[in-house]
Amino acid sequence: VYLTAWINESLSHSRHPLFLGNLLVMAGVSVLLAVLAGMRIFRKKKVAGKTVTAHLEDTALIREEHLFKKEVLFFLLLSVFLIWIFCYVFFIRDGYLYSGLTVFSDYAPHTSMIRSFSKGNNFPTQYPHFGGEDVKYHFMFQFLVGNLEYLGLRLDVAYNLVSILSMLGLQMMLYKLAERMMGGFAVGILSCVLFFFRSGWTFFRYLWEHWKLGDLWQTLASNTTFIGYTENENWGLWCFNVYLNQRHLAFGMLIVSLMLWMFLDWLEAGDSREETGISWIKGRLLSKEAWCSKDLGRALFAGTLLGLTSFWNGAAVIGGLLILAGFALFSDHKLDYLAFAVVTILFSILQVRLLMNSSAAVFSFYWGLLAADKTPAGVLWYLFQISGFFFLGLVALCFYLSRLQRMALLGFSIPLFFAFTISLTPDIAVNHKYVMISYAFLTIFWARTVKKIWEEGPGLQLAAAILMVTLTLTGIYDFVIIVRNNGSGHRIIVDMEDDAMQWLEEHLDSSDLILTPPYSINEVTLSGVMLYCGWPYYAWSAGYDTDARFYTAKEIYSSDDPEYVSTLVEKEKITWILWDEYEQSYDGAEIREEVIARLYPLAFTSENGSIRIYDTSR
Repeated sequence: VYLTAWINESLSHSRHPLFLGNLLVMAGVSVLLAVLAGMRIFRKKKVAGKTVTAHLEDTALIREEHLFKKEVLFFLLLSVFLIWIFCYVFFIRDGYLYSGLTVFSDYAPHTSMIRSFSKGNNFPTQYPHFGGEDVKYHFMFQFLVGNLEYLGLRLDVAYNLVSILSMLGLQMMLYKLAERMMGGFAVGILSCVLFFFRSGWTFFRYLWEHWKLGDLWQTLASNTTFIGYTENENWGLWCFNVYLNQRHLAFGMLIVSLMLWMFLDWLEAGDSREETGISWIKGRLLSKEAWCSKDLGRALFAGTLLGLTSFWNGAAVIGGLLILAGFALFSDHKLDYLAFAVVTILFSILQVRLLMNSSAAVFSFYWGLLAADKTPAGVLWYLFQISGFFFLGLVALCFYLSRLQRMALLGFSIPLFFAFTISLTPDIAVNHKYVMISYAFLTIFWARTVKKIWEEGPGLQLAAAILMVTLTLTGIYDFVIIVRNNGSGHRIIVDMEDDAMQWLEEHLDSSDLILTPPYSINEVTLSGVMLYCGWPYYAWSAGYDTDARFYTAKEIYSSDDPEYVSTLVEKEKITWILWDEYEQSYDGAEIREEVIARLYPLAFTSENGSIRIYDTSR
């Protein structure tokens, strides 16, 4: 749909390029499905009755009815939970959009991108908070939501629907991976629980400090901010809030989990060899089986799928490649892994060349992530602070795992190591996503540990319960903060029927560039227009040079020299200038509306007079 709409806009300059894109793709897919259905019917007629019966028995959807009923109940309950929490932090009611305080900051660039497709024609795609340049941030998740809104779904319904289905799919795959690798319904369920409620030392330190101060219960009952003792931890950097505000991460991890499921076949093949010790390791590196292809077609398909995910979530693609590099080390059939990686990278490069003038990623060594003390001991202490014994304790668990499980653990841990050693963006804090990817899949091993201890008998069931509480208590309190700080009185409210929003939607398109105050999320950003310089952090962390534009915007707004202002506006190709009575200064400098009004005609005044927009193209 995206490519068809882009071609349509390029050739015809259509005001609604998505119409033809959707029409052609829906028609093409309908024909394809009809052909496939016809082929299936034809094949069934050609097959003898006994063969059909056997085939159906081998591919039965329900193999264990009792287990299936438990799974259905669990995922129905999980669905209700996901619907509630995603809709709790982002919803529209009576014409107003409500966005919770722990999530609105990330929603600002995401919703503006969504609206640039549903209400505009953002082809070729630009970054709405830094319009006029190529996009440097993955956006296909936002395009999908924008297209759904264009097709008739309300913004919150479209955004929440795709987010809920992505997270539910990820949890289903995490459950199945745990069940396959560790065995048992309970391990899968516990893995999902550990996914939502993180481990951490933070809450225990918080308890101890406020117990000594004598205000523990009052503080626990009234606190509305994430607790943390490390840099940016109070953003909710390590808890489930990440998946609420970066909703495209779950989608990317869902695709990665599918890749892991496929390549577990290769890993299990390597584990099935009878050699042990050094001879087994040599066999995985030097034998014919170690390198020959097992299923090249399947590997190429997997590479295509993951490669095409690059502009849905690039961090998930990198994390998936890192995990599978670990799998490949001890797997047979490494040629398939190599083909998979090459195809993934080729499709990623192809999309970068198609959508960007240059890659925003800059590879560099950066040790320690956000640890204040960059010594090895300081980094280990930092890791303990943010995750408790979750990561560090895995070293001890290795002694109680099978060879296959240890190989998988190594693969799952590589994104964590990457996060602490490599930087790809100006803001090292974005590496937290690689930590979260490792954490998500490593929950499987702690889930197994809890189950194993529980099964040792009544004497150790209390120990298993204490271990589970220790692993989840910090995350449970984080979730309490999510509920509190996104509830009534803790939300950003945007009027979806605002007259300025509607005017901007009708009069501006992606070829326009509007100068505004450094907005985050409001009626202007939700109109989908291209801002000359929105809130700088968003564009800076995506790889744009925001300092120059921020300085220029300040000069245009505050200068008392009309000729200088006119020169800057023409040079920067700014087509509209917005004045907001609630933003009387720009970075401390007084905004001189009288200079702008002397140069350019007034094109729009909002009903309450708080917004005035000047047309610089006349």
